[in-house]
Parts: sequence; structure tokens; C-alpha cells
Amino acid sequence: MGLRGRIAAVSAMALLAPVAAQASATNDNSRASIDGRLARTLRTSGITPARSAAIAIDLASGRTLFSQNADTALAPASNEKLTVTYGALVELGPEYRFNTDVVGEGRQVGDDWQGRLVLKGFGDPTLTTAGLERLARKLYALGIRRVTGSVVADASWGDRDWSAPGWSSGDYGFESAPLAGLVANGGFRQNILETDPPLAAAALFARVLRGQGIEIHGAVDGRAPASAPTLASIHSHKLSVLLRTMDTDSVNYIAEMVLKAIGAKATGTGSTAAGARIVRRDLGIAGVPLAGARIVDGSGLSSLDRVTANELATLLLVFWRSPELHNLVTDSLAVAGETGTLEDRLDAKGTRGVVRGKTGTTKISSALSGYVGSRYAFVLLQNGDPVNWSAAHVVQDRFVEALAKVSPKRVALSGRSR
Repeated sequence: MGLRGRIAAVSAMALLAPVAAQASATNDNSRASIDGRLARTLRTSGITPARSAAIAIDLASGRTLFSQNADTALAPASNEKLTVTYGALVELGPEYRFNTDVVGEGRQVGDDWQGRLVLKGFGDPTLTTAGLERLARKLYALGIRRVTGSVVADASWGDRDWSAPGWSSGDYGFESAPLAGLVANGGFRQNILETDPPLAAAALFARVLRGQGIEIHGAVDGRAPASAPTLASIHSHKLSVLLRTMDTDSVNYIAEMVLKAIGAKATGTGSTAAGARIVRRDLGIAGVPLAGARIVDGSGLSSLDRVTANELATLLLVFWRSPELHNLVTDSLAVAGETGTLEDRLDAKGTRGVVRGKTGTTKISSALSGYVGSRYAFVLLQNGDPVNWSAAHVVQDRFVEALAKVSPKRVALSGRSR
């Protein structure tokens, strides 16, 4: 059984847990007490109840402690990255690396390369000048001192859609770098966004080559011949490392290029739409409920993305119960009061260093999902036009703080099975 099959089997067991017997009056009282306590944390004048959802589940039993609007489709903001994390680990695997190649179009005669050099990108969101310098040193080590042609920018790994549907004008280039197959330094030069990032990367590589002592002409757009040899390659960190940055610090660009990589690996097309189709398919195979869900991009920037609290809670349970995914995912989440986007939140006793989560913030959505130690998983989604970020953070933090104080013994008596 492959990774997808093993995860699906774990998911099925989680979702098909037997329904608890009818609760006694004592258990009903315990249930009402937990419900009331958690419900009170969500009350605020700054959030519309109908556009807010929350759920909490017991990780040991899979029982639902609390649920409010759990099947309501809402904009997820960066909680969308949780779905991409799942698809990436299933389709690409934790050892996956993005690569960038130099392909030789021509032949080497002495210290001359007679022809062109093709800088071929494979979607690496971490490619920088330093990486191009490593490539240049490798070419210098091959004895190349002069190139008779130009550097060719080959971004054919990905499509020509460098943004995603539902992005605002301020998202492209600022909330995320352009989503091209070849981009260096996030598509910026001296704090100015390049109009053609692949060509700009090739031009930068030409300058780097000259600095290394290799003569070469300028840069042009093009494509590497299928039969041309690869002269040098560099690779990104492993996916397991990239996910820590993507989720802990909520880096949109990494999420978007990981989604395109999923599409490229599974379908041969490095597009956002192809990646989204594969992620949705994989979630469905895992038994994650997708009614109302809509995956439009990888980062959650799109105003068209939709999730439900039930969807994300089930996914958190899948992560938790999968031996292959558990540590990879929990290690990638921000730690309350200590790291990433939770560094300055939930830093009180009982939550600091105990809560791990994924935050989300856009104009229309604020979200927080994750784990309270090894006891509970939770999802909180607040939407608005615009959403009141301050009020959303207050209810999210209050809910998690209250959840952290719920006794596991009371949960054993009162929870509903999932």
C-alpha cells in the first residue's frame, strides 16, 4: 500500500469511529458546560455570527467538543495552505526539491562554449543571486570561459499565468512573487518588480557569469531543446524544510509554487488549476468532506477560495493520526508565543509553547487552526467585508485559551463522536 493508501486507511478509521452511546443527564450537563464556555468566547460586536465558524475535536477519540457553523463555506485566508501541505506531502513527498538547470545548446571547444546556455527553471521559489552564482562556478569548473551566444530564459515548466484568479491588484508581486517557472529574487531588482521575471533572471545570470570570468552576450526568451545536455544544476531545500517556512511564516509564494509543482508532477502541467484539482482529489480520497470547498490558489490570497471548519478539522485529524505526516505537519506549524505568525499571540501560561497553529489574514478573512498540545484540534474562521482583524484575533485567542483549560476527563464524558 502506497503513502496515499495508508493515509486514506487512517482517515477512514478516523471518520468511521463508532457513535457514542446516549449520554446520561450528568454527561449532558458536562456537555452544556463545555459548549457554553466555548460559545461565550466567540461573542463580540466586531464579528458577524453567521460569517463565523468554530469547531474543536478531541484528538484521542475524534469526538466533537464544540461546533458552530462547521459546514458553512467561508474564505480561509492562509489556512488554505493546510490543504496544499497535504497535497504536497502525498504527491511530491518530503524529500522533493525544486531544481534549476543550465542546459547547453551547442558544444564546448576548448574554453569556448559555441552556442547558447539555457537557464531552465522548475519553479524554485527560493532561487536567488547566490544560487545563480553557484551555477556559474560549476560552469567555470567545466573550463568554460566564453560563450558565443546568449543566456536563454526557459520558464516552460510552468504556464504563463503568473497570478491566480481572485487576487487583488496588490497581491501580484507584493503578497506573492510572480508565479513563473523561472524567477530570481522574488522577481525584484533594487526593490522594483520586473515586468518579465524569467527574462530578468536570465539577464541577471549573464551578469553573474561575467562576474565569474565567463564572457557571454545578453539574455533572450526561449526553450531548451529536448536533446540538449544539462551542464549544471542546483536544488532547493527539501520540501519538508520549505513547508516549515511556508506554514510557520505563512509565505504565500512558496505555497503557490508548491501547488504548481503538484500539478506538474501529477499531470505534466505546472499550473495553479492543475495543482488545485490534484489537491482536491487527494483530500477526497482521504475522506475529507469537501461540500462547499473551493481550491482556487495555494496561498489563500484568492477571494474565491472556500473551506469549511469541518473540512479543516477532519484534515487536522488526518495529519494527527498519520505516522507518515504527523511530525512533518506539526513541525511546520507556528508555535504560540514563540515562532512565526504566532510569536506574539497566545503567550500565556497553558498556551505558550503548547499550541501549534496556522494563521490566516486577508481583507475578508481571519483564521486560526491547529492543535492544543496532544489533546485537541481546533478551527476558527471569521469573515467580513472587510473582516475586523482585531475582533477576530480576540475571539480566536479566547477560544483557544478556554479550550486549553478543558479537562480531558470531562471530554471523555461529554464529547460527540466524529
